[in-house]
Amino acid sequence: MVVVEASGLGLRTRRGWVFRDVDLTAAEGELHAVTGSPGSGRTSLLLALAGRFPTTEGRLLRHGPSALGQVAGVHEPDPALTVAEHVQERLLLLGPVPRRGRRLVPVAALRARRAYRRDAVAAAIAGAGLTEDAPFDPDVRGRDLTPVQRQVLGLVLATLSAPRLIVADDVDAGSDGPERAWLWAVLARLADQGYAVVASARAVEPGSPATVHRLDEPPLRAPCAAPPAPAQGTAAPPP
Repeated sequence: MVVVEASGLGLRTRRGWVFRDVDLTAAEGELHAVTGSPGSGRTSLLLALAGRFPTTEGRLLRHGPSALGQVAGVHEPDPALTVAEHVQERLLLLGPVPRRGRRLVPVAALRARRAYRRDAVAAAIAGAGLTEDAPFDPDVRGRDLTPVQRQVLGLVLATLSAPRLIVADDVDAGSDGPERAWLWAVLARLADQGYAVVASARAVEPGSPATVHRLDEPPLRAPCAAPPAPAQGTAAPPP
Protein backbone atom coordinates (compact mmCIF):
# COMPACT_ATOMS: atom_id res chain seq x y z
CA MET A 1 0.00 0.00 0.00
CA VAL A 2 1.29 3.45 -0.95
CA VAL A 3 2.32 5.61 2.03
CA VAL A 4 3.56 8.85 0.44
CA GLU A 5 3.05 10.25 -3.05
CA ALA A 6 4.87 13.30 -4.42
CA SER A 7 4.20 14.57 -7.92
CA GLY A 8 6.01 17.58 -9.39
CA LEU A 9 6.90 18.58 -5.84
CA GLY A 10 8.94 21.75 -5.43
CA LEU A 11 9.92 24.44 -2.98
CA ARG A 12 10.81 27.92 -4.17
CA THR A 13 11.98 30.75 -1.92
CA ARG A 14 13.17 34.29 -2.55
CA ARG A 15 16.62 32.88 -3.18
CA GLY A 16 15.42 30.42 -5.79
CA TRP A 17 14.52 26.76 -5.94
CA VAL A 18 15.37 24.53 -2.99
CA PHE A 19 14.19 21.47 -4.93
CA ARG A 20 11.83 21.05 -7.84
CA ASP A 21 10.02 18.55 -10.08
CA VAL A 22 10.30 15.70 -7.59
CA ASP A 23 8.25 12.59 -8.32
CA LEU A 24 8.46 9.97 -5.58
CA THR A 25 6.04 7.27 -4.52
CA ALA A 26 6.95 5.07 -1.54
CA ALA A 27 4.89 2.10 -0.42
CA GLU A 28 5.03 -0.16 2.61
CA GLY A 29 8.10 -2.37 2.48
CA GLU A 30 10.07 -0.08 0.17
CA LEU A 31 13.41 1.68 0.73
CA HIS A 32 14.04 4.90 -1.20
CA ALA A 33 17.21 7.00 -1.27
CA VAL A 34 17.35 10.71 -2.04
CA THR A 35 20.88 11.50 -3.20
CA GLY A 36 22.70 14.65 -4.20
CA SER A 37 25.47 16.99 -3.17
CA PRO A 38 25.22 19.27 -0.12
CA GLY A 39 22.81 22.11 -0.81
CA SER A 40 20.72 20.12 -3.29
CA GLY A 41 17.66 20.20 -1.01
CA ARG A 42 17.78 16.66 0.35
CA THR A 43 16.96 17.60 3.94
CA SER A 44 14.13 19.95 2.98
CA LEU A 45 12.61 17.29 0.74
CA LEU A 46 12.72 14.64 3.46
CA LEU A 47 11.08 16.97 5.95
CA ALA A 48 8.43 17.85 3.38
CA LEU A 49 7.67 14.19 2.72
CA ALA A 50 7.23 13.69 6.47
CA GLY A 51 4.91 16.69 6.75
CA ARG A 52 7.38 18.90 8.63
CA PHE A 53 8.17 21.39 5.86
CA PRO A 54 6.03 23.39 3.41
CA THR A 55 6.18 23.15 -0.35
CA THR A 56 5.14 25.64 -3.03
CA GLU A 57 4.68 23.47 -6.11
CA GLY A 58 3.19 20.11 -6.99
CA ARG A 59 1.14 17.62 -5.03
CA LEU A 60 1.95 15.66 -1.89
CA LEU A 61 -0.25 12.97 -0.33
CA ARG A 62 0.53 11.00 2.83
CA HIS A 63 -1.41 7.96 3.96
CA GLY A 64 -0.66 7.44 7.63
CA PRO A 65 1.73 8.81 10.26
CA SER A 66 5.41 9.53 9.72
CA ALA A 67 8.41 9.66 12.05
CA LEU A 68 11.81 11.33 11.83
CA GLY A 69 15.06 9.52 12.36
CA GLN A 70 18.25 11.52 12.69
CA VAL A 71 18.00 14.95 11.03
CA ALA A 72 20.87 17.20 12.09
CA GLY A 73 19.73 20.48 13.58
CA VAL A 74 16.09 19.39 13.56
CA HIS A 75 15.74 16.01 15.25
CA GLU A 76 18.83 14.63 16.96
CA PRO A 77 19.91 13.14 20.31
CA ASP A 78 20.01 15.25 23.45
CA PRO A 79 23.70 15.53 24.42
CA ALA A 80 22.97 14.99 28.13
CA LEU A 81 20.68 11.96 27.91
CA THR A 82 21.82 8.35 27.68
CA VAL A 83 20.51 5.97 25.03
CA ALA A 84 18.29 4.33 27.66
CA GLU A 85 16.94 7.70 28.78
CA HIS A 86 16.11 8.64 25.18
CA VAL A 87 14.07 5.47 24.80
CA GLN A 88 12.33 5.85 28.16
CA GLU A 89 11.50 9.51 27.50
CA ARG A 90 10.04 8.73 24.08
CA LEU A 91 7.88 5.93 25.47
CA LEU A 92 6.59 8.13 28.29
CA LEU A 93 5.70 10.85 25.80
CA LEU A 94 3.85 8.35 23.61
CA GLY A 95 1.86 7.10 26.57
CA PRO A 96 -0.11 3.84 26.74
CA VAL A 97 -1.22 2.11 23.59
CA PRO A 98 -4.87 3.02 22.86
CA ARG A 99 -7.33 0.17 23.27
CA ARG A 100 -9.12 1.03 20.05
CA GLY A 101 -7.17 0.40 16.90
CA ARG A 102 -4.55 -1.60 18.78
CA ARG A 103 -4.40 -4.11 15.97
CA LEU A 104 -2.96 -1.36 13.76
CA VAL A 105 0.12 -1.03 15.96
CA PRO A 106 3.02 -3.29 14.90
CA VAL A 107 3.65 -6.05 17.41
CA ALA A 108 7.25 -4.96 17.98
CA ALA A 109 6.25 -1.38 18.79
CA LEU A 110 3.45 -2.59 21.06
CA ARG A 111 5.80 -4.80 23.05
CA ALA A 112 8.33 -1.99 23.42
CA ARG A 113 5.71 0.45 24.66
CA ARG A 114 4.37 -2.04 27.18
CA ALA A 115 7.87 -2.72 28.45
CA TYR A 116 9.00 0.85 29.06
CA ARG A 117 9.36 0.16 32.79
CA ARG A 118 11.45 -2.93 32.19
CA ASP A 119 13.90 -3.81 29.46
CA ALA A 120 12.73 -0.84 27.43
CA VAL A 121 15.97 -0.47 25.49
CA ALA A 122 16.17 -4.16 24.61
CA ALA A 123 12.54 -4.17 23.48
CA ALA A 124 13.01 -1.03 21.38
CA ILE A 125 16.18 -2.32 19.73
CA ALA A 126 14.56 -5.67 18.99
CA GLY A 127 11.55 -3.89 17.54
CA ALA A 128 13.85 -2.11 15.08
CA GLY A 129 15.32 -5.44 13.99
CA LEU A 130 18.65 -4.94 15.78
CA THR A 131 18.45 -7.78 18.27
CA GLU A 132 22.12 -8.77 18.21
CA ASP A 133 24.04 -6.04 16.43
CA ALA A 134 23.00 -2.75 18.04
CA PRO A 135 26.21 -0.66 17.99
CA PHE A 136 25.86 1.20 21.29
CA ASP A 137 25.71 0.80 25.04
CA PRO A 138 22.45 1.95 26.72
CA ASP A 139 24.49 4.09 29.13
CA VAL A 140 26.28 6.13 26.44
CA ARG A 141 25.22 9.79 26.37
CA GLY A 142 24.07 11.56 23.25
CA ARG A 143 27.17 13.71 23.05
CA ASP A 144 29.39 10.63 22.90
CA LEU A 145 27.56 8.79 20.12
CA THR A 146 29.31 8.26 16.80
CA PRO A 147 27.57 9.35 13.58
CA VAL A 148 26.40 5.78 12.92
CA GLN A 149 25.16 5.39 16.49
CA ARG A 150 23.19 8.63 16.20
CA GLN A 151 21.53 7.35 13.04
CA VAL A 152 20.63 4.03 14.65
CA LEU A 153 19.22 5.67 17.77
CA GLY A 154 17.09 7.90 15.58
CA LEU A 155 15.72 4.89 13.72
CA VAL A 156 15.00 3.00 16.95
CA LEU A 157 13.12 5.96 18.38
CA ALA A 158 11.20 6.43 15.14
CA THR A 159 9.83 2.89 15.22
CA LEU A 160 8.34 3.36 18.69
CA SER A 161 5.49 5.54 17.44
CA ALA A 162 4.44 2.84 14.94
CA PRO A 163 4.65 5.09 11.86
CA ARG A 164 4.08 4.03 8.29
CA LEU A 165 6.84 6.31 6.96
CA ILE A 166 10.34 6.75 8.44
CA VAL A 167 12.77 9.33 7.06
CA ALA A 168 16.46 9.71 7.96
CA ASP A 169 18.88 12.35 6.71
CA ASP A 170 22.55 12.16 5.68
CA VAL A 171 22.87 8.50 6.59
CA ASP A 172 26.37 8.29 5.09
CA ALA A 173 27.80 11.31 6.92
CA GLY A 174 30.90 10.68 9.04
CA SER A 175 31.06 6.92 8.41
CA ASP A 176 33.43 4.62 6.57
CA GLY A 177 32.61 2.04 3.89
CA PRO A 178 31.77 -0.92 6.15
CA GLU A 179 29.66 1.29 8.43
CA ARG A 180 27.72 2.68 5.49
CA ALA A 181 27.08 -0.79 4.10
CA TRP A 182 25.86 -1.96 7.50
CA LEU A 183 23.58 1.06 7.92
CA TRP A 184 21.99 0.60 4.49
CA ALA A 185 21.35 -3.01 5.47
CA VAL A 186 19.61 -1.77 8.64
CA LEU A 187 17.42 0.55 6.55
CA ALA A 188 16.54 -2.35 4.25
CA ARG A 189 15.67 -4.44 7.31
CA LEU A 190 13.23 -1.75 8.45
CA ALA A 191 11.61 -1.76 5.03
CA ASP A 192 11.31 -5.54 5.23
CA GLN A 193 9.27 -5.06 8.42
CA GLY A 194 6.68 -3.10 6.44
CA TYR A 195 7.78 0.52 6.90
CA ALA A 196 8.17 2.87 3.98
CA VAL A 197 11.70 4.21 4.46
CA VAL A 198 13.17 7.27 2.74
CA ALA A 199 16.80 8.18 3.51
CA SER A 200 19.09 10.83 2.10
CA ALA A 201 22.78 10.49 1.33
CA ARG A 202 25.43 11.70 -1.05
CA ALA A 203 25.42 8.27 -2.66
CA VAL A 204 24.02 4.79 -2.06
CA GLU A 205 26.26 1.88 -1.18
CA PRO A 206 26.60 -0.79 -3.89
CA GLY A 207 24.23 -3.68 -3.34
CA SER A 208 21.59 -1.65 -1.53
CA PRO A 209 18.02 -2.41 -2.68
CA ALA A 210 17.08 1.28 -2.44
CA THR A 211 15.29 3.05 -5.27
CA VAL A 212 17.42 6.13 -5.94
CA HIS A 213 16.12 9.65 -6.61
CA ARG A 214 18.89 12.13 -7.46
CA LEU A 215 18.10 15.80 -6.86
CA ASP A 216 20.90 17.76 -8.46
CA GLU A 217 20.62 16.18 -11.90
CA PRO A 218 17.79 17.12 -14.30
CA PRO A 219 15.65 14.30 -15.66
CA LEU A 220 17.02 12.76 -18.82
CA ARG A 221 15.28 13.90 -21.98
CA ALA A 222 15.76 12.67 -25.52
CA PRO A 223 17.68 15.28 -27.52
CA CYS A 224 15.66 17.11 -30.13
CA ALA A 225 16.72 16.21 -33.66
CA ALA A 226 17.95 19.22 -35.65
CA PRO A 227 16.26 19.75 -39.00
CA PRO A 228 18.44 18.71 -41.93
CA ALA A 229 20.40 21.53 -43.54
CA PRO A 230 19.27 22.38 -47.04
CA ALA A 231 21.51 21.15 -49.83
CA GLN A 232 23.98 23.72 -51.16
CA GLY A 233 22.46 25.88 -53.84
CA THR A 234 18.84 25.07 -52.98
CA ALA A 235 16.35 27.01 -50.97
CA ALA A 236 15.21 25.81 -47.58
CA PRO A 237 11.67 24.37 -47.58
CA PRO A 238 8.99 26.74 -46.24
CA PRO A 239 8.01 26.28 -42.53
